[in-house]
Amino acid sequence: MERFSIKQPLILGALLAIGLSSLGWQIKTGLLEYKAMERTVLVKGLAEQEVLADTVIWPIQFSDTGNDLAELIEQVQSKNEAINAFLALHGFDPNDVSLGALAVIDKLADQYSNNQGVQYRYLVRSTITVHSQEPEKVNNALSKISQLAKQNIAIAGQNYESRVQYSFTGLNDLKPQMIQTATEQAREVAEKFANDSKSKLGKIKSARQGQFSISDRDSNTPHIKHVRVVSTVEYYLSD
Repeated sequence: MERFSIKQPLILGALLAIGLSSLGWQIKTGLLEYKAMERTVLVKGLAEQEVLADTVIWPIQFSDTGNDLAELIEQVQSKNEAINAFLALHGFDPNDVSLGALAVIDKLADQYSNNQGVQYRYLVRSTITVHSQEPEKVNNALSKISQLAKQNIAIAGQNYESRVQYSFTGLNDLKPQMIQTATEQAREVAEKFANDSKSKLGKIKSARQGQFSISDRDSNTPHIKHVRVVSTVEYYLSD
């Protein structure tokens, strides 16, 4: 019978321990290297620009009251003609001008209103809308709107239905340069952070372009728009 040797298990155990130790060291080294690679900095870059609106919608609205509906309709139509003449005088093409349907309100037919003391039974509201790619022309006409008041045409103020709406449609032309500006600004911030932390700036790990926003510069100049975008970039750092 072959005699059992205690040396064989000891040798195998020692080899196994050495192997596990070596594997653990390799795993630890790999994790440390991976962790070093994962050092990153997340920065944001901002690009802003002011532009002039290139499209405007101008609703010109007024109301008249009376007790003879047929006579009242004729009066409103006459004022519409005066408004069209005013717009033509200020250089607007007839294709830029559209007349909406007249809104007629019969106060005596309204079951929810108190009809006592109603001086005029009918109210007729008219809206002429100007759609133009020349906001400056609209601004000029708006400054002369008192000419219509002298013709007994009381134009409604800037309520929700009659407010002038300015918009900018050339965003696609601005996007490439603004994205470049935002990305360059983000890199400048990342480079300063790397220098301050005694590190070197590496490649981009991820990048996200924020949404473009267009807003009025302020409430008094809605024809001047403020365009803004923020880019978010994450860079690797190394020693």
